[in-house]
Amino acid sequence: MAIIKKFRIKSFKNNNSIIKFENISLAYGNRLILDNINFNINEGQIFGMLGPNGVGKSTIFNLITGLITARTGKIKIAGEDVTNYPIYLRTKKFKVGYVPQYGGFFNDLTLHDNLKAISEIVIDKKSYRTERINYLISKFELDNLKDIKAKFLSGGQKKKLVIALSLISQPKVLLLDECFAALDVLTIKMLQEIIVNLQNENKITICICDHQARDLLACVDVAMILSNGKIIAQDSPSNLVKNIKARDAYFGENFKIN
Repeated sequence: MAIIKKFRIKSFKNNNSIIKFENISLAYGNRLILDNINFNINEGQIFGMLGPNGVGKSTIFNLITGLITARTGKIKIAGEDVTNYPIYLRTKKFKVGYVPQYGGFFNDLTLHDNLKAISEIVIDKKSYRTERINYLISKFELDNLKDIKAKFLSGGQKKKLVIALSLISQPKVLLLDECFAALDVLTIKMLQEIIVNLQNENKITICICDHQARDLLACVDVAMILSNGKIIAQDSPSNLVKNIKARDAYFGENFKIN
């Protein structure tokens, strides 16, 4: 597959950290998942996380959203310590959107009614709900699917719907959990283009975790490798695949981006 992001956009990005992990540790029982990790995600960045199963990628998303709490350390969003903030406050105050690996929509509602249901929760002004729904349906080219129940949509169409649902509240940060899993090649390419366009057009900070290393590296600015509870490497895609620690722990000797 061709590289989606042949250049790394710099014009609107800066070094302002929108998400910051400071000395975060977390364990499930006696099993240490994250061991004193530190990293930043900067405004306007597409940030990727890679690593073997069970290494803590989805756990990091759960920590950002507030679904779980770290044993030690601080999490900051837009410079504010949110370690003890509940989920709804992180979503509403800091505009954090989340696209889960599975589900994220109402099976028996039409595509349009899914968008309407979420808009009634996150948008107070009734007239703006319709405007926002119509905008997202048009943006993702879903006009001919709006009256179809979500359970009858294809995998790629469902993924478009869930991303559209996450964008109703106009988030500043979007978390994508295993977004390329179980999708065909053309659908993955479509999704990569959507992600890059969200950065270009909407200036959204995006964080992706996935096992599909090539697909993730094709659209991120920076990625990090997690292994045994630690961040062992973090860099641009081209530099990361050359990193000896990253190759030993995750990529292997024969991995290439394309």
